[in-house]
Amino acid sequence: MLEVENRMKLRGYHRALLIIFLATLPFVNPLVRGDGVGYYAYARSLLVQHNLQFESDWINSPWPYVHRTVNADGRIDNRYTETGHLPNHFSVGPALLWAPFLAPVHIGLKALGMAGLNVRTDGFSMPYLLTCAMATALFGFLGLCFSFALARLCVEDIWAFLATLGMWFASSLPVYMYFNPFYSHAHSLLAVAVFLWCWQRTRPERTLAQWVILGLLSGLMLNIYYINIAVLLFPLLESLKKYWAALRAPTRDWVALRRLFLLNLIFSGTTLIAFLPTLITRQIIYGNPLEFGYARSSWAHPAIWQPLLSSNHGLISWTPIVLAALAGLFLLRRYDRDLANYSLAAFAAMYYIVACHAEWHGISSFGNRFFISLTPMFIVGLAVFLREFSRWFKQARTAIAASASAITLLILWNLAFIFQWGTGLVPHVGPISWRQMAYNQVMVVPVKLGGDLKNYFTHRKGMMKRIEVDDLHRLRGY
Repeated sequence: MLEVENRMKLRGYHRALLIIFLATLPFVNPLVRGDGVGYYAYARSLLVQHNLQFESDWINSPWPYVHRTVNADGRIDNRYTETGHLPNHFSVGPALLWAPFLAPVHIGLKALGMAGLNVRTDGFSMPYLLTCAMATALFGFLGLCFSFALARLCVEDIWAFLATLGMWFASSLPVYMYFNPFYSHAHSLLAVAVFLWCWQRTRPERTLAQWVILGLLSGLMLNIYYINIAVLLFPLLESLKKYWAALRAPTRDWVALRRLFLLNLIFSGTTLIAFLPTLITRQIIYGNPLEFGYARSSWAHPAIWQPLLSSNHGLISWTPIVLAALAGLFLLRRYDRDLANYSLAAFAAMYYIVACHAEWHGISSFGNRFFISLTPMFIVGLAVFLREFSRWFKQARTAIAASASAITLLILWNLAFIFQWGTGLVPHVGPISWRQMAYNQVMVVPVKLGGDLKNYFTHRKGMMKRIEVDDLHRLRGY
């Protein structure tokens, strides 16, 4: 009877997540802007032109970030690579996930064109863009669902549910799940969430097939976002612990050690095979499979505290809910010591990678968007934090009400902050004034919210254009 009741509660949580997701779909913004131009170029160019010549993507982009001055030869007045391609350092992974959704749309529009209807099949029309934007929102939602499932393995459903809602709407995720859906962050969330869920579920005794699946997911994570390499610390540290335990045992099981080593080799080989789309595109574009096109990082001179606390898109200063999530990862040691240690190690590794990059702030970013990939870990940490917080209350209902109230306040604060950022009340680029931001939260946002939301739904393209032009002016002076 209790098991049936638990299943019904779980269905209720899943139903609630789905209803919330469907209710938020009208906020999806089907416009390619900023970094999204580079990510979408792979999908459109391969689907429509069957090559990686990005001239059309740069020329047809309406956004001023994209350099697209065309010379007398019809080529963009820009530096070409040694293979004759426009440089595109953005990853190919998002295009791989968009492809199953875009291909039927392209085929359908082609069929309508052959039937005599006047439709655009160049990849720039609204059917293509809306499909990609909706797919990105779906990826983010599925990533949240897997993160919820991962958190449920550690604590009760209610804390996993509240933590999922908190990280969904009180972090940087909404901006890159709805407002900028042509970036890679929602895709990365999905890939990391599925990887960690599979890793956690197969920990007791992973089979050969499960190691192969894990390798394929590893390759997908890297194809989408290169710094996801930090997440590979989970299987690495897990295996090293097993090697160490086996070597210290009084009677060493060499058969088990050889088997684990062979499985690790298979995992690594599968990861490399799954990563081939990136290596192939790098070879085509740059003439070198290991040339990723990014500026070199300064590994000896990381920005120590700025990625966390700076007013220039600091992770905790912009999205304080992450502080509770990080505290929860330390508390997770009471529930699952290995999961806690590996999670903290992965966060530290990704923090170091971001801190060593010259553009650790993400230039035009809401919060520190690089860490959206770690949302599944943050949801687990926040769920554990809420579970431990509930111990302060004598009654479960009171604890749940207090936790829900705190999450709601953080969500409202974050959504108002997103509104400020989206409408230019605080700059997209560079540091912000916390005093001005706080004043706007209380005095300006409530007044402007209704009118600007109406413009977002009725005059979105013009609104986005003004924001982008303002960003460009700020970037030139930054």
